This record gives sequence, structure tokens and C-alpha cells, in this order.
Amino acid sequence: MKLINIASFKDLQMQLKETPNAYLLLYKSGSDASDCALSNASKTINEELVFMAADVSKVRDIHGEFGVKSAPVLLSYKKGELSNSYKGCNDVSFYDKIFAQDYFVSQADGEEQVQKRVTVYSSPSCSWCGTLKKHLDVHGIRYQEINIASNQVAAEEMVKKSGKQGVPQTDINGQMVVGFDKAKLNSLLGI
Repeated sequence: MKLINIASFKDLQMQLKETPNAYLLLYKSGSDASDCALSNASKTINEELVFMAADVSKVRDIHGEFGVKSAPVLLSYKKGELSNSYKGCNDVSFYDKIFAQDYFVSQADGEEQVQKRVTVYSSPSCSWCGTLKKHLDVHGIRYQEINIASNQVAAEEMVKKSGKQGVPQTDINGQMVVGFDKAKLNSLLGI
């Protein structure tokens, strides 16, 4: 894996023209969480992976373009478009699975089990989205978060899946849960 330092939004756009399927880690140097994310993501080796990094304390024009308000956050690009974001510092195996296009693995009772594929559709102004994500975090459920406010294609995809426009919505292995329906979420996730 080659680390490519990105110096501006224009630099990012040029890189995405050359390699439209890539990852960008927005981090803030000196922050424990950001240093952890950069270190752990960098330990993952994949010859075909394009991994970019931008320090938001120096590069100030990228995060605003994608509605990112915190660091660290890993942004995934497919065909030059933002497809997913993953917040915070995660362990090496998490990044390994993301980069390998695998689904998440959860630890339960000391045994490794394949967790269901979970995608949370949210927006920054949605308070129930925060409640839902906190619920998943508390129970150790890994999920992909898609900010529909900055990704119109994902918003349209969400509406096609559920027939509803509101957030939060959670896709659990293809089954949609609209809103924070705790009982249904717990049932589908085995919580």
C-alpha cells in the first residue's frame, strides 16, 4: 500500500480522476484518535489499494466539501464519488476488512462470528440518527454510515430500498428498518 498525501481538494480531485476507487483518511495530527487511525490504517497492506491521507489542520478545503465535521474519518470513493464514511480510530483488522471489501466481524463469547452487513443512512441534523448509532456502538455492532445529505445517489438508493425518505434508516443484510425501531433492530441483529 502506498500512502499518498493530499494537499488540497483540487489535489484530491486529480487523484480521483487517475484512481476513482480509493480511500481518504481525514485526520488531525497530534490527536490521539487521528494518530491511531492513521497508524492502524497504514499497517494494512494491499498492493492494489489507493490510500490517501489529509491532515485537516493543514488542508482546510476538503472536509467541508463532504460535510465532514470530525476527524478522524475514512472516506471511501467508488467511481470517483463518495460512497461511505467510517468514523474514529478502528483496529487494524477493521481497516483490513474494509480494504478487502469484506464485511465486518464481531467478537462474541470469545469466538469469531460473521456479523450481518449493517448500513446506517443518516444526516448531520438528525438527532435520532445519533441515538441509533450510539445504540449500535454500545452493542458492538459495526456499521457503515452513509451521509445522505452529501451523497444524493445514496439518498436515492435508500428511497428505492425502503420507499421512505426520512432518516435514520438501517439496512441489515438487505432488510430496511425505518427510524429508530429498537425492537426490530435488536431482533434482526440478535441483540
